[in-house]
Amino acid sequence: MSGLACAAIPATRMPAPERTTGNATGMHSAQIGETLFVWSAADDVARALGPLGVRAAPAGRPWLITQVGTSFSAAMPPGTRILLDRGRHLIVDGLSEGTAGGDPTCWRAQPLEPGTVVVRPSDTTAERSDPQVDQLLSALSVDRCMGDITALVARGTRHSLSTGFADSAAWAVQRLSSLGYSAAVSPITVGAGHSLNVVADRVGTGTDVRGLVVVTAHLDSINLAGGTSALAPGADDNASGSAAVLELARVLAGVRSRHDLRLILFGGEEEGLFGSRQYVATLAPTDRARLAAVLNMDMIATRNTVQPGVLLEGAAVSTRQIDDLARAAATYTGLRVATSLSPFASDHVPFIDAGLPAVLAIEGSDSANHHIHSAQDVVAHLDLSLMTEILRMNLAALSGWLGHTAVRPVPAGPVVSRGPGLIDVFVGGVDSAVHHKAWDGLSWRPSVTGYESCGRPTSSSQPTASSVMTVRKVAHRRGPTSDSQ
Repeated sequence: MSGLACAAIPATRMPAPERTTGNATGMHSAQIGETLFVWSAADDVARALGPLGVRAAPAGRPWLITQVGTSFSAAMPPGTRILLDRGRHLIVDGLSEGTAGGDPTCWRAQPLEPGTVVVRPSDTTAERSDPQVDQLLSALSVDRCMGDITALVARGTRHSLSTGFADSAAWAVQRLSSLGYSAAVSPITVGAGHSLNVVADRVGTGTDVRGLVVVTAHLDSINLAGGTSALAPGADDNASGSAAVLELARVLAGVRSRHDLRLILFGGEEEGLFGSRQYVATLAPTDRARLAAVLNMDMIATRNTVQPGVLLEGAAVSTRQIDDLARAAATYTGLRVATSLSPFASDHVPFIDAGLPAVLAIEGSDSANHHIHSAQDVVAHLDLSLMTEILRMNLAALSGWLGHTAVRPVPAGPVVSRGPGLIDVFVGGVDSAVHHKAWDGLSWRPSVTGYESCGRPTSSSQPTASSVMTVRKVAHRRGPTSDSQ
């Protein structure tokens, strides 16, 4: 030992001026969430923390570990001790420049610098909710998410070089195409092998310069111990993120937006971000210039915290997008939000490295997820209520980024089918307005007994409330709400 001592205390127990380096106490500190890790010479630590009733422990030079799952803690170099465990982030001692090493796909070791804020609890407050966003969120279906996760897991493995991955990519293209997106696969290399990205686009309605919003997840899975052909269900990592992209695609398909939307399911993530690195390297300069936000979802369905939580991880270039997501979480969910500006090991990193505003949304991890990268990452371990909350946050933020226009159905008859298992019902009200409810294949929206008002017809092309009761057609249209509705 080097004569150092350390302690972990609630951040609220130490006065703010003492959370810096070179202060009067001689103490150093770093913050991970709601915990303050402090270290210094043993006498200085005892003098500063003694009045707080905190006992310090001997320590060596502290190192910050950022890990995926338990990749570092399960294979620590000899002589290494964990001083503070917060799942994705650890503080350890016993490392040196020669033994720190690192695996860029699984873990990273950095000397812990005094004053570092690794993870910061969000103090963003809720705003008044937007009825249009509330309506959009009501369309999310946890059953559809579960169905998509189950379909992906059933392939056994989605290793980037497997037929299971290629089949999953083809399935995703078909799903996105059926929703009206322009979808296709794009070939990539993974080491000496070949794999695919799935890219789907929908053009916005803006008549001037349109921005570009990108939503991503990685489609591949891996079993690190078993190899290429081993069972790798990847339910949380990352069927959850892939299913979330598909669910957001479904909900957003029926909503007009000013800006362009691009959905990407990457291959080669588990082997070293091959798909996202190659995508960013070939991204057209015009798209780089208009890219407004990248939202990456990776592992969003395992509950690792007492209160449902999410980590928003980005960099200085993406602080506005992090703030937007934190605000959406505070307004539309019960999530505990933490933020980090230390990006690592997921598909947001290549965008950030290129100076583009990207954010990772990942499940909160006060204790690590022990199932990923193995045959144990199965549906039984998922918490779909957490996934739904993260989806609500993401969809609310996307609504603002995309510049959504309020949309109401325009009736072409009293009962209209707009697709297999999809029904719209319109009735005339005593207020002379047209009222609407819809069956989405699973439930009635807005409720079994409720209707939403479509307002009074504002042109001769729209049926009146009385004509809704008599006109019978099979077509279906959607149009914007006028200011007078």
